[in-house]
Amino acid sequence: MDSREFRRRGTEMVEYICNYLETLEQRRVTPSVEPGYLRHLLPGEAPEDPEPWEKIMEDVESKIMPGVTHWQHPRFHAYFPSGNSFPSILGDMLSDGIGCIGFSWAASPACTELETIVLDWLGKAIGLPDHFLALKPGSKGGGVIQTSASECVLVTMLAARAQAIKYLKQQHPFVEEGHLLSKLMAYCSKEAHSCVEKAAMICFVKLRILEPDENCSLRADTLVKAMEEDEQQGLIPFFVSTTLGTTGSCAFDDINEIGEALQRFPSVWLHVDAAYAGNSFICPELKYLLKGIDYADSFNTNPNKWLLTNFDCSTLWVRDRIRLTSALVVDPLYLKHGYSDSAIDYRHWGVPLSRRFRSLKLWFVLRSYGITGLQNYIRHHIDLAKRFERLVLKDNRFEVCNDVKLGLVCFRLKGSDRINEKLLSSINASGKIHMVPASVNERYVIRFCATAQNAMVEDIDFAWDVITDFAAEILEKEQADEVTEIVDRRKTHTLAQKRSFFVRMVSDPKIYNPAINKAQTPRISTEGTSPSTDGTVVTVQSPKTPGSASWISWPLAFLFANSDDGPKNDMPLRFRHLDTMVRLSASRRNSATGGGSSPSPEGENGIVLAKSPKRSPLMVRRRGTSPSNQPSTGNGSTK
Repeated sequence: MDSREFRRRGTEMVEYICNYLETLEQRRVTPSVEPGYLRHLLPGEAPEDPEPWEKIMEDVESKIMPGVTHWQHPRFHAYFPSGNSFPSILGDMLSDGIGCIGFSWAASPACTELETIVLDWLGKAIGLPDHFLALKPGSKGGGVIQTSASECVLVTMLAARAQAIKYLKQQHPFVEEGHLLSKLMAYCSKEAHSCVEKAAMICFVKLRILEPDENCSLRADTLVKAMEEDEQQGLIPFFVSTTLGTTGSCAFDDINEIGEALQRFPSVWLHVDAAYAGNSFICPELKYLLKGIDYADSFNTNPNKWLLTNFDCSTLWVRDRIRLTSALVVDPLYLKHGYSDSAIDYRHWGVPLSRRFRSLKLWFVLRSYGITGLQNYIRHHIDLAKRFERLVLKDNRFEVCNDVKLGLVCFRLKGSDRINEKLLSSINASGKIHMVPASVNERYVIRFCATAQNAMVEDIDFAWDVITDFAAEILEKEQADEVTEIVDRRKTHTLAQKRSFFVRMVSDPKIYNPAINKAQTPRISTEGTSPSTDGTVVTVQSPKTPGSASWISWPLAFLFANSDDGPKNDMPLRFRHLDTMVRLSASRRNSATGGGSSPSPEGENGIVLAKSPKRSPLMVRRRGTSPSNQPSTGNGSTK
């Protein structure tokens, strides 16, 4: 491709990009593909011979676009905004055309100096103290563009670790650095970004994750208490990462309160991560959220989130650049130059050596929109978020779960986490809008963020209509499922009753013999005794209160009564088919003589149970007559 064809193809590409952004609404927000879809569409090896440009662009539309999640889509409401604008695209295009690698001032003076100037511009607009600005007289600080907020957190933790080791080495010169490293402890809130935990892993230091308050804000008393406990355990606090605008709910740690408390720990590095919210501080009415920044040792924000600048562009400022660079300096001869002592070399400010000309796109954006234009853009997004919050609050099925200060609203259906998971899953599967979840105060919530550069009120209303439609469908289905569950539970309960009835039926004559229930054997309300021929006293009593005495069936009582030592207890007998209990007690004669005879079903003085399907069962003596005056048979049974 020569310059002539590049002009033609470049024009076509600009046209393609414009058409793509203008027709995004016609595309599904998220792709409907499975992992590995693309490897089945592309060859396993690179082509040996050149292919026509037209064929490449055909494959972009037919193979690449079906697998793209469209972050610039007006229906995309997940995460935070992904900055994008035509001035930024053109700035990146120019940077790519220049193609310099600005690792030092000598490698590309304009690349280095523009970055320093633009970072001072943005720092002033945000409202950072003068000690963060490189070109302020007497300042030791300055700003640098990093790849992402994760890299900002990492390099500041590395600098804090180097500072702590140096300080401890002065106190304990004969202790190995590895041992000192094992004592270092960093701190952050549970709401902090996961990059803090990853940075601690890379730095080989301990990290204590602290519980925030009910507003998801880290407070000074929680932090100080943890630090004092760790000091008592022989650990050494060295780094605290706070957040202004957490990822989960856009909550704000109280950095003013924390900064004041950390004055008792002068060797602890205080970092402030404001990746999303920091951009909004260019608005005068939002600068109050920055209160306490004077205490910070470093601060970062991402213009590639909310300042219309394409990724990658994460800005970091430090109070003292020497403390940062001393932790990262590697200075081989081939990288040295004659102005090393008087110029900034950004290769010492981060992990990578090679650096793109990223300040160009930020410079283009700041000049094209001006601070006023960027303020209006941010205020518009906040207004859209406030509109969505009002829609949620009007519907009593929903609740708002965060304090909406900027462009993020956390909401949920009133009810269980499970129903909210169903709601979000159904919405995202439809491809109409896209959102992501978060956990706020241990509850599952749905995050809604206005992200598109040209988002409008109609986009918010459309999103709310989609949400309420799916919510109504899910709630209706939940109610139907509840009814089904109740019916199933009743069926199960009925089956259990039937099984229980069967068990009782085979063991209790009152169940399977309706005549017994119908006869309704009268209760004996007063205790009476009936002497037998051998002096055994049979006591019949009505049960007074449920569970007032234990009971046993009469065959077991027979075994007890026929033991060699006589009855052990004054044990009442219950006949399960009678509504009475019978108490067996030894007679005075048997007690005096030590006799052991006792009633027996077949003995001379036994008690024989007579059952009748027509009448209530009665106790009859073997000697004598039955209630129907029928003589007993010789074998001891009743006919």
